[in-house]
Amino acid sequence: MGFLTPTNIQAGCIPLILDGHDVIGHSQTGTGKTMAFGLPAVDLVNENNAEVQALVLCPTRELAVQAAAEITRSASGKQGVKVVPIYGGAPSDRQIRELKKGAQIVIGTPGRVMDHMRRRTLKLGGLKLMVLDEADEMLNMGFREDIETILEDVPEKRTTVLFSATMSKEIMSITKNYQNNAKLIKAVGTNLTVAGIEQKFISTKKITRIDALTRLVEYHKPKLSLVFCNTKKMVDELVEELNHMGIKAAALHGDMRQNGRDRVMNAFRSGSVKILVATDVAARGIDVDDVELVINFDIPIDDEYYVHRIGRTGRAGRNGLAVTFVNGRKQQKRIIEIQQYTKCEIQQAAIPKEEDIIKIKSQEFIENIKKELNKADFYKY
Repeated sequence: MGFLTPTNIQAGCIPLILDGHDVIGHSQTGTGKTMAFGLPAVDLVNENNAEVQALVLCPTRELAVQAAAEITRSASGKQGVKVVPIYGGAPSDRQIRELKKGAQIVIGTPGRVMDHMRRRTLKLGGLKLMVLDEADEMLNMGFREDIETILEDVPEKRTTVLFSATMSKEIMSITKNYQNNAKLIKAVGTNLTVAGIEQKFISTKKITRIDALTRLVEYHKPKLSLVFCNTKKMVDELVEELNHMGIKAAALHGDMRQNGRDRVMNAFRSGSVKILVATDVAARGIDVDDVELVINFDIPIDDEYYVHRIGRTGRAGRNGLAVTFVNGRKQQKRIIEIQQYTKCEIQQAAIPKEEDIIKIKSQEFIENIKKELNKADFYKY
C-alpha cells in the first residue's frame, strides 16, 4: 500500500493486539489508527472460516465505509478475507445478503450492529477481536447504551481495543468494565496538528464573513475547500447565500438523508462541487486528500473540534491552509486558548485585497491564453 514505516500508534498497538493484549489507543485523527487495528484484524482472522471474527464499531456511516475500504485494501494479499460495512440510512436486506455469504471482519455503527444482532443476521459466537473506534465521539452521540449492550453480548474470551482522542471518565469506565489489564498507547504527541498545515486567523465582523470567504477562495484558488459552521441552520444559510452569488457550494449535516449525503460527498470528491459547508459531526468521516483550504466560518466551541476540522487538510503529506474567522475580543481569547491547547502558532492575517485578486485573475487569464495558443497551430492568424 506504499507504507514504509509505521506511525507511532501503529508501532505501539500492532504487536500488542497480535499478542492478544487489550489496548487503549489514545490518539488524534490522522495518526494512522485504522491500520493500527486493521492490519492485526486481517492477520488474526482465519480466512477458511466464514464466521465473523473481528467487529469494529464506528460513530458514523462515513467512518465505517472509509475504514472498510482501507481494511479491504490491506487484506488484498490474504485470499478469502471478506470485510462488510453495516450502517443505518441504507437498506438492511443488501447488508443481510452480504453477511449471509460470510464475512470475517464487520465494521458498523452501533445502532445497525444491534439491529442485525437482534435479527440474528449478525452472529458473534466466533469473535476474536472487538474494536471501538473514536469511542469518545460515539459517547458524545449518545451510543453508550448500545455499546454496552453489544459488549455484554460478545464472547468473553476476546481481545478488546479502544481508540479515543480524549480520556474522559466515561471512557475510563468502559475500559474498566470491558477490558482486562489494557495497555495504554499514547500517540497524541506534543503538537496535535499536522506540520504541513498553515494556520491563520482573520478578524472580521459577522456581516463581512461571506466577503472574506469568497476573497480567500479567489485568492488561494484551492482545489477543494471545506467550510465549518457550528449549526445546521448556519450551514444551510451560508450555502444558500453562496449559491445565490453564483458560487457552487453544498451542505453536509445530520438532518440530511443518507442518499443526499452520499450525493454531496461524491460531488465533492469528484470536484464538481468545490466548496463543502459542514457541521462538526457530519464532517467526521470526510477523508478527501485534495482539500487545500479549511475555513472556520464559526469559531469552534471545543478545542478538539478545531483539531479535527483543520485535520481535514494537509492530508497524505500535502500542505494545507486553515483560516479561522474571529469577531471581537471574546473570540480573540478563544484563539489564544486554541493555541495553548494545540501548542501551535495561529498567525493573524488580513482579508486579501481586491487589487491582489484582480492581479491573480489577470495573470491566470494570460496563462490560459498562452495554454490555448500552444495547443494548436495558430500562426496563420
